[in-house]
Formats: sequence, structure tokens, C-alpha cells
Amino acid sequence: MTKAQLLRLSVVLVSIFMILLIIVYWDNVGTAHFYLHTSVSRPQSAGAIPGITAGEAWETLPDVDEFLANLLSTSLKQNSSVPRKTEQLLAQGSNKPLVSNLEERVRGYDWSTHNARNSLDQEELQLERQRTLREFCANSSLTFPSKDRSFDDIPNYELNHLIVDDRHGVIYCYVPKVACTNWKRVMIVLSESLLDHGVPYRNPLDIPREHVHNTSTHLTFNKFWRRYGKFSRHLMKIKLKKYTKFLFVRDPFVRLISAFRSKFELENEEFYQRFAIPMLKLYSNHTNIPTSVREAFEAGLKVSFSNFIQYLLDPRTEKMVPFNEHWRQIYRLCHPCQIDYDFIGKLETLDEDAAYLLQLLKVDRLFRFPPSYRNRTASSWEDDWFAKIPLAWRQQLYKLYEADFVLFGYPKPENLLKD
Repeated sequence: MTKAQLLRLSVVLVSIFMILLIIVYWDNVGTAHFYLHTSVSRPQSAGAIPGITAGEAWETLPDVDEFLANLLSTSLKQNSSVPRKTEQLLAQGSNKPLVSNLEERVRGYDWSTHNARNSLDQEELQLERQRTLREFCANSSLTFPSKDRSFDDIPNYELNHLIVDDRHGVIYCYVPKVACTNWKRVMIVLSESLLDHGVPYRNPLDIPREHVHNTSTHLTFNKFWRRYGKFSRHLMKIKLKKYTKFLFVRDPFVRLISAFRSKFELENEEFYQRFAIPMLKLYSNHTNIPTSVREAFEAGLKVSFSNFIQYLLDPRTEKMVPFNEHWRQIYRLCHPCQIDYDFIGKLETLDEDAAYLLQLLKVDRLFRFPPSYRNRTASSWEDDWFAKIPLAWRQQLYKLYEADFVLFGYPKPENLLKD
């Protein structure tokens, strides 16, 4: 190789290195508390990068991944702790909720205390949940769409539920109707992605709901392409290895009831226009459909739960547009067979699971997780809600959500699926 060629190669390599260094420095992809991987994460040796086992190491990564990993690890040393002042601000969070949203006013908050399980029980519970998930992901007897694809096969637009906090090394996959509003609030506080009069929010419940669900508030995986271009997948994989990944799930049928209650029993203009009007036209005998949700409610016209189930089972629904996130299956939102989650929480044990997770993340001293709603949709309501739904529909609905039941250890609702 001639000197000129060597010079050109050197210039190219140095340019690539500088570009990547600028990207990493600009976006601050390092974490503030990087060595936070918990007892439910994979084991690691002293000084190792969290999430990589002693025998795994970086040499198992492709060359580009290895280069980026080393570059990211170098940047971490420059960002090794949360500023003390920030921690003091966060620790001063108030204990009273800001209840300005209709849905939250209707539900109210439950500020009563709950007895948390001890850490040993929680650790065993997590291991069991992870074991169940991995076994069924590997079990060929359970089949569902997209089960066998790789992470690289997941299109970017399907990664929009994975919220990243680079300051603490956390990735949260949010599932609507599973306490996601409050978990998003927690992620905002941790990442300091939203300011109130120039100061980061320190109490999750102080964050207005309209900001919580604003997509621009959160850094999600689907935004990586715009920032990192062809390196985006490499960075995703590295963060998936290093960061603590968690999600919260819920009994699939109860989640459907909750979605119906909040989106169709309350005056929600957006959901009325996008979903209620088409449902009323297709599945009810009404001909003159009011143009606004207020007019409809005043006339006593609402989508029934039966209409909603018909809509979910109608093969035309998915052909027109994918399920809305509030009733889309959890496996389609969070890709549990492609992403190795470190923590699986359940809404049914929200208070205990949330307290344990914040403890594992070493942020429990900063704030407490917002309380549960007083009249949260309960599992015991299933029989009443499905009483007027034909048996054949219930059986079809179970097949539609079977993967969520099985993967996350929810028992098959036999009482709803038999005469």
C-alpha cells in the first residue's frame, strides 16, 4: 500500500472517529449511574461493563459495535455521577398529587400504605417471571406473529415504546393502561428531560399529563435513526446490553376493559372521532351519528363494550390500520422475545414491584412511585363485563391475546371460555 493510500485511509478513520466522538459528546449517551445492574441482571466481573458477562466480553460484538462500545465506555468516565445539587432537588419532591386531568379526577388516587414483600421474595418472583417468558419464547408450541424474527427485523416505528434514560442507564417499554402515565413521569424525572421554570421536575406527579404523553418529551429507540443514521442499530444493541430494561404488564382482558372505560366511557373527542363513530356505524343500528362526543353523550349514545369487542375481532380493523396502542398486544409493543428484560412488573402487584424496582435502580431515595388509582379496573370485574359477550367471541378474543396471557404468566380465563 502506497504512502498516499495510507494517508487517505488515516484521514478517513480519524474523520469517522471525530464524527462519532462529537455525536456521543453532543447527545450525552453515557449514563450517570452506569454500575446499577441489579441482582436480577446478568452477573458481571469487577470492572466489567454492566450487562456483559465475564465470558461474553466485547469481542463477541461486531467490529463497529466494539468500536462504539469502547467509545461509549470512555465517555462514561466523564459522566460518572449525578450532580449532588440535582439529587438534593429531586429528594425535595412534594407528596401531594396535581390532579388536573378528567380521567385522573374520576379515578382519584390511593395514598394508603401497602406492605411490600421482602427483597428475597421479589428476587425469586422476578426470576420466575423471566423464566416463564424465556421458556415460552423458546417453545415452538406457542406461535404468534413476529415471534421468531430478530431484533434487526423490527422496523424502527415499532420501537417507539422503548424510552431511554441515559443518565441512569434505564430503558422502559411503556404499555398503555399499565400505569404508563406515572412510569413516564418517573422517566422524565430521572432523565431531566423536562424543566419547570428552568429546574428539572423532582416530583413525578407535578408533571402535567399533557407533557407526559407528548412524544417530544422522551428519547425513544425509534428516534435513534434521525440522530445516528446507520449507527443507530449498533447503539441500540449496546444500550440493550448495558442498561437495565423493564416493563409492566397486566391481565390482557382486564387491560381491554380499562382501555374501554377510559377511552369510550369518558368524553374523549379524539377517540370518538377516530374510533367511536366508525364502531357505531359498523356495529350498531344507529344511522344519525352525532358529530361530537358531547352531542353523542347528551343523546345517550355511546359505544358499547360489545361494539368494542366486535371491532377488535373484525379482520378489516387490522387491514386498515394496526391496533391502537391502548389495545395493541403487549408482545407487539415491547418485543419480549427479542429483548431480554431485566425486570417484569405487574399492575396487580404494582406497589410492591415499583418500590422494589426503584430500590434496584438506586433511585428510591429521590422520590416514591406515584400511588395507585382508588378505583382501578379489577380482575373480578371480568365476569360482569363479558357476561353479554357471546362465547364464540370470547374464545376468538382469547386467541387474539393468547401470547400475552402465556408469556407473562396469566392463567387462561377458563370461566369465560366455556359454557
